[in-house]
Amino acid sequence: MRITTLTTDFGLKDYYAGMLKGTLLSAHAALQIVDISHNIPNYDIVQAAFVLKNAYPAFPKGTIHLVSVNNFYNNQSAFLVIEHDGHFFIGADNGIFSLIFRDKIKNAVELNYQGTGTSEVNRVFAQAVAQLAAGKKLTEIGTPLDKITERITFQPVVKATQIIGSVIHVDNYENVITNITRELFEQTAKQRPFSLYFKRHDPITDLSWHYFDVPVGESLCLFNSAGYLEIAINLGKASSLLGLGVDDTVQVEFGV
Repeated sequence: MRITTLTTDFGLKDYYAGMLKGTLLSAHAALQIVDISHNIPNYDIVQAAFVLKNAYPAFPKGTIHLVSVNNFYNNQSAFLVIEHDGHFFIGADNGIFSLIFRDKIKNAVELNYQGTGTSEVNRVFAQAVAQLAAGKKLTEIGTPLDKITERITFQPVVKATQIIGSVIHVDNYENVITNITRELFEQTAKQRPFSLYFKRHDPITDLSWHYFDVPVGESLCLFNSAGYLEIAINLGKASSLLGLGVDDTVQVEFGV
């Protein structure tokens, strides 16, 4: 039984997620389908990449990860299968995979898609999943590619005493996640004290290990399970209460 994960912007109100699952099971009934998320904001490949990037390493090697977000990004949409880190990834060549992987993609093929709409895309996806589940090689599934579409996102600006980052995700609890990683923070901090500035609020000057390290309703920052600097409020909604959303700027100043 091959595990196949789904990451989409379909939501749960309509029949779209169900139709995709039905098409997959019709092509290969022995799949074990796992939902990562169907609540990706519409067409938002940056958010989809963030979610899938942080979820897929928890799955066993050999898992197939299907992402269906912004499939029809132009009138020449193409669809890929990629083998990376022992996992398989299927989705549109719209730049999402360049956001998920730091390393250059070495094993990628383009699927045969005739351009006839969502039902055909689902069928192409399902056929690729069934072939992978049957043990076929990538070269038997599609046409090898040397490069995929690249998408560039804003990276933190790093100076000797400062990191300027941005909000990249707001989770279901309205915790605010930045693009500043623990590794980058520690390399720049060099054990110096810091002040985290955002909007016009008072800076946060201590790292917490848990949300309950501060009183209820107080702001805090910590490194989350994915290793990103996160701004939160103990038992509160940081995004709403602090006025922080995706693409907003945050700034870390390091002292002497």
